[in-house]
Amino acid sequence: MRDPLSVLTEAFTSFLFGKVETTRLPVRTSTGQAQAVYLPTAAPGLGDSGVIIGREVYSGKGYIYDPFQLYGQQLPAPHWLVLGESGNGKSALEKTYVLRQLRFRDRQVVVLDAQGEDGVGEWNLIAQELGITPIRLDPMVANDSGIRLNPLDPSITTTGQLALLRTIIEVAMGHGLDERSGFALKVAHAYVTEHTTDRQPILTDIVERLRHPEAESAEAMNVDIDDVRAWGLDVALVLDRLVDGDLRGMFDGPTTVGIDLDAPLIVFDLSHIDRNSIAMPILMAIVGVWLEHTWIRPDRKKRIFLVEEAWHIINSPFVAQLFQRLLKFGRRLGLSFVAVVHHLSDVVDGAAAKEAAAILKMASTRTIYAQKADEARNTGRVLGLPRWAVEIIPTLTPGIAVWDVNGNVQVVKHLITEKERPLVYTDRAMTESSVTDPELEWETEQRAILIEQQMNGTSQSTVA
Repeated sequence: MRDPLSVLTEAFTSFLFGKVETTRLPVRTSTGQAQAVYLPTAAPGLGDSGVIIGREVYSGKGYIYDPFQLYGQQLPAPHWLVLGESGNGKSALEKTYVLRQLRFRDRQVVVLDAQGEDGVGEWNLIAQELGITPIRLDPMVANDSGIRLNPLDPSITTTGQLALLRTIIEVAMGHGLDERSGFALKVAHAYVTEHTTDRQPILTDIVERLRHPEAESAEAMNVDIDDVRAWGLDVALVLDRLVDGDLRGMFDGPTTVGIDLDAPLIVFDLSHIDRNSIAMPILMAIVGVWLEHTWIRPDRKKRIFLVEEAWHIINSPFVAQLFQRLLKFGRRLGLSFVAVVHHLSDVVDGAAAKEAAAILKMASTRTIYAQKADEARNTGRVLGLPRWAVEIIPTLTPGIAVWDVNGNVQVVKHLITEKERPLVYTDRAMTESSVTDPELEWETEQRAILIEQQMNGTSQSTVA
């Protein structure tokens, strides 16, 4: 029985100061029991309209992403950067993303496929599944039956043609054109476009005019004809590589008839080109400008331009400048640029650091797969990722990535359907034996589950 004085004191105190909070003793319990009392919370997702990617690791919710749906609400730009070491799932993500986007009728995708397997590009299986023939650029067969893209195609404006020619030369030479070489190129291009009326002008015409300039070209600037010839000699030698060198046949003729620019998926197969040679950025520059003038149209279609090995673009100042202009079409004409890069250091420490920074700034979506700790810290610093995300990047297992969508950061596990699985795996030579081993498949899956549980703060002792 309570002391009467205590009861009277409590009543008087409550009258003056209000009811006193009840003091309760602490309760000891386990996390398994407490989870029913303290319900878990998770950051809001990106909405329910768009393409399913997978599920959020921490909340288990489905993760849906679509730059066209999010643009203007949560995204200032529709462009996307994908980073990560090889073998962690970048390729599978890109392919399932494209396959799922193509289920919408107003979508169209162009892929620059720079990696190959079994003598074809890694997008070949998907192209076959959709009944599409890749545009295979191969200097070994170009002279016979290969595909040609003409930098002087009449569908490209004369200004665009001249800019493309300058870029090709600057990439090959490794420095910008001086005024004299630029003048020689300009007068040769002007003469060829003005006097070639019965067919498409081709690069051979430019090379010939650089070697043998017209007298009126020199007279217009009050210089000697031999000077104009000397100024254009280095330019002619560079372009001759596309005409009679290791890149011959792909760009020194009229554009191949029959390239279907209305197909839902257009794949440029660059797998037969040495990825480490100067040829790759030259090819990407030509394809990029050609697409800019022939593919992008104001027809309300949503277009995706996906570039494998994109460091060939971002690491070259001259090519990067062309693609910066292309990226600006994203807002006006509905273009989403997807750049796939292994290491951010390949970009930010390269020769085109300024241009790379501008392109990275345009990418409002960043997906980061597993990286080494040093690389993860550098990536986090450049991209402004939260500390917790930087710390888990080195621990991520294949198929799991950190997604940063304009500041909305989530850890997402990519899910692949059984129908997609045979189309998206590109390392068949390395994984063929493991794919047919059910026991190894089970072990790999269990290890992935264990790591996910550790990331979620739980622990299970039943997983071997």
